[in-house]
Amino acid sequence: MREGHEGTGPGAVTPDGCAVELYARLPAGAEPDIVTAAVPGAARILELGSGVGRMTHPLLERGFAVTAVDESAEMLEHVRGARTICSPIEDLDLGESFDVVMLASFLVHTGDAEVSRGLLRTCARHVTEDGCVLIQREGEDYHTNLPRERVDPSGFTVRIVSSDPVGDGVNAVRAEYEFPDAVWTQTFRARPLTKEKFEAALEEAGLGVDRYLTDDGTWVRAVPAPRK
Repeated sequence: MREGHEGTGPGAVTPDGCAVELYARLPAGAEPDIVTAAVPGAARILELGSGVGRMTHPLLERGFAVTAVDESAEMLEHVRGARTICSPIEDLDLGESFDVVMLASFLVHTGDAEVSRGLLRTCARHVTEDGCVLIQREGEDYHTNLPRERVDPSGFTVRIVSSDPVGDGVNAVRAEYEFPDAVWTQTFRARPLTKEKFEAALEEAGLGVDRYLTDDGTWVRAVPAPRK
């Protein structure tokens, strides 16, 4: 288990505290629709941090060709119909480019600043010159509007219980997922990023914001910066 990360509940738990069975139950929500509206039809998508395929499968159904990357082989066992690659994202170098690179699940906020830089470099390394990178960010009140909970229409409750500073601009976040038949918890490290810090991190990786896709700014379409 990575330092500062922990997961409890039934089934296997990955090194970052994610329970495989939990993520196999979570619905995709509106996210595949956000992606579909922002990219060309039938695009080749490199999905970084695909997990069990929560977004992979809806994107395949929409006609996209998806390469799903995750560091957990147990997560990837649930992915069907996509090319799968088991690898840490920050180390990935496939030697090929994609129309779309997707980094969802707030991974850009990982508590390790060097890993975060590596994630964005991987995005930049794998996107075509005329392609785009789609990134999911935390909302502005992610770490302050606490505790909070949301009851999903499918019948489970998710709670963000706490987010406590642990030094160097990093917070320890605790989340709970309560289903009628099981409860999972996840504790992980996250680095809050203002819009300015996020855009500076993109620039460092050779990317720039094309547009924010949602009113709350949580989904962003970035593109490669012009070569000098």
